[in-house]
Amino acid sequence: MPATLVDSHCHIVFRNFDDDIDLVAQRWRDAGVRRLVHACVEPSEIPAIRALADRFPELRYSVGVHPLDTEHWQSDTARVLRQAAIDDPRVVAIGELGLDLFRVRNLDEQLAVLVPQLDLAVELDLPVIIHCRDAAEPMLDLLRDRASDQRCPRGVMHCWGGTPEEMAGFLELGLFISFSGTVTFPKAEATHACARVVPADRFLVETDCPFLAPVPRRGKRNEPAFVAAVAARVAELRGESLEQVAQTSSANAARLFGLGLDSV
Repeated sequence: MPATLVDSHCHIVFRNFDDDIDLVAQRWRDAGVRRLVHACVEPSEIPAIRALADRFPELRYSVGVHPLDTEHWQSDTARVLRQAAIDDPRVVAIGELGLDLFRVRNLDEQLAVLVPQLDLAVELDLPVIIHCRDAAEPMLDLLRDRASDQRCPRGVMHCWGGTPEEMAGFLELGLFISFSGTVTFPKAEATHACARVVPADRFLVETDCPFLAPVPRRGKRNEPAFVAAVAARVAELRGESLEQVAQTSSANAARLFGLGLDSV
């Protein structure tokens, strides 16, 4: 019997899953994946993600706008996201939101999209799924400022790739840290160091599929079943068993997102 796992961040709405989604689902079930959290990158995805949740009862999802998709933010987007979250109890987070200064340097534009989503998460008492690439300093500055007057939502740093020092800053804000297939990459030394020292009650595992397939499938399409390889590498780095890491990360995900694993 495989260990119980939660893929805390995936994107199976993408077209490269159209032809074999039922086989993909069978593989994640065979691998012990009991819950999936499907991240949203822009509002037009929401109906298709909702349809996937209708089809696969283990799926929960977020609603939000990715920092590299700021062109999808319109005058009514906050209202659209708010209504989508209110209408469906399977919406367990706001996001994927955040800052990405790796590809573009439009910080002000990204902040203009990020801040109202943080406000929405606080209003609805939902966690946030944070994408943060080459932007730890401005993200920490923003969240610390908001924490000073209780406007920093709970949430998770998705697909963690920062340093232990940066991780410490986000942990101080009460955030969780999620490890993806990058933790299996031989040269991801900072990520390895973070996985070793992150507190047991504050880490998750994810695939971010179809991206970032773990070793030995690197460069191929990723899928939720492969979260087992992520958990196995985290276990190796922490000197723990796969069963320990699976149990701990799943309990953490259930606590953060209110997943109710007992009902699956």
